[in-house]
Amino acid sequence: MERKAIMERTTVARLLEHKGSAVVTITPADSVYEALQLMADKEIGALVVVDGERPIGLMSERDHVVLLQRASGAATVGQIMTTDMITVTRGQTTAECMELMTVNRRRHLPVVEEDVLVGVISIGDVLRAVMEEQKFMIEQLEAYIWS
Repeated sequence: MERKAIMERTTVARLLEHKGSAVVTITPADSVYEALQLMADKEIGALVVVDGERPIGLMSERDHVVLLQRASGAATVGQIMTTDMITVTRGQTTAECMELMTVNRRRHLPVVEEDVLVGVISIGDVLRAVMEEQKFMIEQLEAYIWS
């Protein structure tokens, strides 16, 4: 069986069922210091930047490079956030997410349904799902061989 076919079993909805759909958000007007403090407090690597319930950007631990070019005390999230977000829906597969993350060099994908933020998945979430699927497939193949 082709590797991509194995990964297509798990959807974003299943990932969110496992990890939960709570998302830590921030607004573009908030300070970068507040954002960094929030990420440290929640032990997360990214925040979804929202305007109401609508996601408009992403700020991650990697945005510190941009911050170095600004006065960090006065910088706002809106000044350094990534605005060219790639989002996914609950129905997309782990294979599709893996491809989006790899091709576009992204570590986080906001999950959006009808312009409303419903979750966020990370590369770690996707990799865990892929490893679980591969483990299951190996167990099934071993059972088949030994039966």
